[in-house]
Amino acid sequence: MGKLRVGLIGAGQIVETAHLPAYLKHEAEVEVTAICDINAGRAAQVAAQYGIPESFGSHREMLEQCRLDAVSVCVTNKFHAPVSIDALNAGCHVLCEKPPAMNYEEALAVYEAAVKNNRLLAFNFHFRHSEEVKALKEQINKGAFGEIYAARVQALRRRGIPGWGSFTDKAVQGGGPLIDIGVHMLDTALYLMDFPEPDYVLAATHQRIGNRPGVGLMGSWDPDKFTVEDSAFGFIRFKNGASINLETSFALNMKEASIMNVHLFGEKAGASVFPLQVFSENGLTLTDTDFPHLQQVDKHYESIADFIRSCIGSKHPVYKAGHSLIIQKIIDAMYKSSETGLPVKC
Repeated sequence: MGKLRVGLIGAGQIVETAHLPAYLKHEAEVEVTAICDINAGRAAQVAAQYGIPESFGSHREMLEQCRLDAVSVCVTNKFHAPVSIDALNAGCHVLCEKPPAMNYEEALAVYEAAVKNNRLLAFNFHFRHSEEVKALKEQINKGAFGEIYAARVQALRRRGIPGWGSFTDKAVQGGGPLIDIGVHMLDTALYLMDFPEPDYVLAATHQRIGNRPGVGLMGSWDPDKFTVEDSAFGFIRFKNGASINLETSFALNMKEASIMNVHLFGEKAGASVFPLQVFSENGLTLTDTDFPHLQQVDKHYESIADFIRSCIGSKHPVYKAGHSLIIQKIIDAMYKSSETGLPVKC
């Protein structure tokens, strides 16, 4: 088998800071063949800078003219599903940025395209690839926690409304912190809990800070065009009896500037993931275990490296395509519950 021929769909920041560097570090196995962006000039600029042979202003044109094995989909949320489906139907393996789609129906269509074309479908939930999650997953698989029956998920910013891009535009993003950063910690919790099947969700979202002028720690934003929630809170119950409490925000009046963490509660032990600590007991003694020697890795790089190895058949992927359906189902249910004020079955 020759090199994996990769195309990049989108030429924004995440391509230059994460996807391109990771692919270029695997030059013995990967050839970045083409890049496209609706801003054709931007695609041409990135292609020239990194020595990519071809650039296009349309992903369909790129897929038609280039023989590609795999693509990274790095476009705004609104286009995740249609672009991924086009790439899968063109015979490409797909690594898409999160979230999977704008809603469950779109996520299901992407999943079905992957199954129909027998292609690998993965999403860049890179926190799975941290050393903390790897170490904890190993302990969980050995039975050290027993049944994990509850979790607390936090993806919180005090004043972290993005001052760039379209993060505050619901029409192209689908939502605010829940679908942007909350989804990362939700995926981490679900992965560690082995993706139980959700039963119902009760949630509330708020728009209390982003729709007025204020202090911004991640740039300034236009409050008149702020159409997403600035915080979301939810309770998720699973059919096996487990539950998750989820808290996420772009802007919230709290002490810390930012919290990204998952707390797990099991029969035999519990844990805080970032930083990793395990809480248990030994006879009549309660024990707290730290992990001071875990390496700090580039999670984006590890996620993309896992995709590469999976495409060339040297390992099974960490990500299973069906996980995206559970994640999207929960997100949809949280937004619907907030709108109706009622619990929503998943």
